[in-house]
Amino acid sequence: MRKVIIDTNALMAAVEFKLEVFSELAKCCDFKFKTAVLEGTVEELKKIITEQGGKHKAAAKLALAMLQAKDVEVLTSKKNNVDDSLVDYSRNGYLVLTQDLELKRRLTKPYLTIRQRKKIIWVR
Repeated sequence: MRKVIIDTNALMAAVEFKLEVFSELAKCCDFKFKTAVLEGTVEELKKIITEQGGKHKAAAKLALAMLQAKDVEVLTSKKNNVDDSLVDYSRNGYLVLTQDLELKRRLTKPYLTIRQRKKIIWVR
C-alpha cells in the first residue's frame, strides 16, 4: 500500500476549487493507498488561521476539518522545512500531491498535481 502525502497548497487549492480531493485521488490511483500529511503542513494551516484573514483563513479551517474528518495520517517532518521533508519522502517512494511549482521541480517523479481546477493527474 502506497502513501500519498498532500501538501499545504494542494489542500488550500482543493478547498478554493471545491475539489473533492479524496474521491479524485481514488479515481486517479488504481491501487490501494493511504493519505497522509506532514506535521509541518498541519502547523502551516494553523499558522494561516491565526495570522491571515478572509478566504485564506476560511480555506485553512476547512482543510483542517477535512483532514480530521477523513482521519488522515500525520507523518513526522524529517527536516525543519516542509518542502525539504516532502522531497525526502518523494525520494523514498511516497507520492506527493502539490501545486507548488518550485517543489514540483525538486520532487522525484512520479508525483500528483491538480489540473484544470477539477482533477488530479500523474506527472511522470
